[in-house]
Amino acid sequence: MTAPLRWNMASWNLKAQRLRVPAGTVLGVVFLVLMHPSRRSLWLGASIAAAGALLRLWASGHIVKGKVLTRSGPYAYCRNPLYLGSFLMALGVIIGGQGYWLLPIFALFFITFYFPVMRAEEQELLHNYADDFVQYSQKVPLFIPRFRSAGYPVSGFQWGRVMRNREHRTVIGLLLAEAVLVLEYFLR
Repeated sequence: MTAPLRWNMASWNLKAQRLRVPAGTVLGVVFLVLMHPSRRSLWLGASIAAAGALLRLWASGHIVKGKVLTRSGPYAYCRNPLYLGSFLMALGVIIGGQGYWLLPIFALFFITFYFPVMRAEEQELLHNYADDFVQYSQKVPLFIPRFRSAGYPVSGFQWGRVMRNREHRTVIGLLLAEAVLVLEYFLR
């Protein structure tokens, strides 16, 4: 890879960190307007979205951002369980609204924004935790979880961390999205 291309990718990784939430919010609102849920799709989608929300809650109860390399809880199975949870939540909302034709757009958005963010965050972790992060990244996959623990010591889940990480806002956002889908269903 040439130096200018590498610089541009690094630059995009940092921009993606800042833009992913506002861009995702706009895309989410547009998606919700285009949805046409059914009773069955609402149940199926809500189940998938709830699994994603629970994964995010579990992860946020373990992570202490910027202070320690978190390797316990869901981080023993996947290096990015928060983003995996977000993926499942969005997928659940799309399925709940029967917006199947939106899945390729969502996949492109996720690849364009979230994978660069994961790479940028990995550079930060490598800088902060050096060999510990290298060893961890060799044992635990980036995004698709391995279904056996990497065997790191377990730190306990703490609800206080969930609140400090403001994860309740994510759950409230999901509940609002689900409420919009249910409202769309009943108004049709």
